[in-house]
Amino acid sequence: MSRWPRGEAEVEQLIAAKQLQRVVGGQANGEHLVEKAARTVATAGEIAGDDPDSAYVLAYDAARYSATALLAQQGLRPTTSGGHYAVEVALRAQFGDGFRAFGAMRRRRNELEYPSGPGETTTPEEAGRAITDAEHILRAAQQLITTLPIF
Repeated sequence: MSRWPRGEAEVEQLIAAKQLQRVVGGQANGEHLVEKAARTVATAGEIAGDDPDSAYVLAYDAARYSATALLAQQGLRPTTSGGHYAVEVALRAQFGDGFRAFGAMRRRRNELEYPSGPGETTTPEEAGRAITDAEHILRAAQQLITTLPIF
């Protein structure tokens, strides 16, 4: 099976910039991350009404696990210098705007984790939208993961 062609140049740039690295063997399997994403988004749903900030962060984590699963399946993983942003760039370059919510979730999660003031919180409704977005990303990852070759 040949490489996933869409976004190939962008992924090569991320590798050259040491924002992504190649992995082999058991590390090149994203199935466990998809399972972790499913558990995490379920937990987010359970707490959204009582703790929307934590639910939002968990929904983002679930989306990130789903996205990272796709990269792992390709034999790729983000480095500490690339971090979550490299995941976003690789995801959008390869799989398109269907994953646009990931970038917005990443930015909002940063606002919640590193607030600029005491009023930086979210609502149960916003957390609910994040959970819905994470579920969509999870379903897309579940559909794509078995089709991905090693990069």
